[in-house]
Amino acid sequence: MFSPVYISAMNCVTPLGLDLHSNWIALLEENTGIDMHTIGYFENIYTAKIKNLPTVRSDLTYLETMLYLALEPLVKLKNLDTKTGFILSTTKGNIDFLSEGKSEEAQLNKLAVKLAHLFGFITQPIVISHACVSGLLAVSVAKRLIQMGQFDEVFVLAGDKVSEFVLSGFGAFQAMSANPCKPFDLNRDGVTLGEAAGAILVTKSDENALVEIVGEGAINDANHISGPSRTGEGLYQSISSALKEAGIAASAIDFISAHGTATPYNDEMEAIAFSRLGMHKIPINSLKGYYGHTLGASGLLELIISIQSLQNNKLLPTKGFNLKGTSKDVNIVTQAMDIPLTYILKTASGFGGSNCAAILKKMNG
Repeated sequence: MFSPVYISAMNCVTPLGLDLHSNWIALLEENTGIDMHTIGYFENIYTAKIKNLPTVRSDLTYLETMLYLALEPLVKLKNLDTKTGFILSTTKGNIDFLSEGKSEEAQLNKLAVKLAHLFGFITQPIVISHACVSGLLAVSVAKRLIQMGQFDEVFVLAGDKVSEFVLSGFGAFQAMSANPCKPFDLNRDGVTLGEAAGAILVTKSDENALVEIVGEGAINDANHISGPSRTGEGLYQSISSALKEAGIAASAIDFISAHGTATPYNDEMEAIAFSRLGMHKIPINSLKGYYGHTLGASGLLELIISIQSLQNNKLLPTKGFNLKGTSKDVNIVTQAMDIPLTYILKTASGFGGSNCAAILKKMNG
C-alpha cells in the first residue's frame, strides 16, 4: 500500500492572466484568451497568445519568462534540499533557437538545467516530453517518485509557446481550425493552438493540501503516429487503472475535465471511452475554448483549473460547444453550474497513442 500524495500549491500564466486568481476570475466571466494574431508567415490566425508578457530578467527567453512567472511564487515559499524534485514538462521548449542555428540551446535538457539553476534546485531536473499528455503525465511521475521514496516533494512545471514552428507542424497535419475551436461540437474541425505555463507542488505532506492524487494511469494504445484508437482503448485502460488505484467506481466521479481538442477524431474517441466506462452522464467539459491547445502545458494547466473548480464547487461551461457532435452521448457542461464536488477525473491524450488519466479527491471532501 503506497502512502498518499497531495497537491498543496499551484499557479499558472496564460492569455487570461499572469496568476491563478486572475485566470479564475476571467473564466467565471467566460472570457477567452483566443484572438486573431499574426505569427511569422501565419497571418490573421486564431491562437491564444499572451499579450504584454513582462520582462523579469534580461537573460530569459519568452518561454523561460512564462515558466519563471508560473513557478517563482511557489518556490519562494519552500526550502529546497536533496529531497525536493523538479520536473519540467514541455513538447518544444526553446524551439526558436533552431532558426537561429543554435541547435544545442534548443535541447530540452538545457532548458531544464537553466531553470533548475535559476531557482536553486539541488537535484537533477527531470524532463517529460510525451506529446500532449506531458503535463498530466508529469504529475503522475511526481506522485510515483514520492511514493518510491526518492523525493518528499516535487515541483512540476509545464509550458509551451505558440511559434511558427508549432503552427507549421499542426498545419501540415491539417489539424488546425480556421475559427476558434469547438470541443465536442457537431461542427468542430480542428484545434486552436495556445500558450501557457503552469506549476504545482506535489508532496507527501497533507499540510495545506488542496487535493489528494488518489489514482492515475498512463496507457499507450500503439494505434497510430497521430490518430487515436477508434475504440478509445488506451484512454479506457488509463481511466480504468486510475479508478482501480483510487478504489472507487466510475459512478463516484463528480466531474470530468476532458482533453477535448475539437478535432473530429479526438473528441469522438474520448466520448467512446467515457461511454464504455459508463461515464456518459457525468458532467464533462473542455477548457480548450478558453486557452486553446497549450500542448505540453495543457494537462497541467487544465488540472490546475479543475482543482480550482473542485475547491469552489463550480463547473465551467465548454466554450464553443453548441450541438452534439459525437456518436456516443456525453454530458457536456453548457453553462456554469454550482454543484457539490468530491472526486474529479482529468484526462489527456496525444500523438503516438499516448493517454493519461488522474483522479483527485478534495481534502475534507
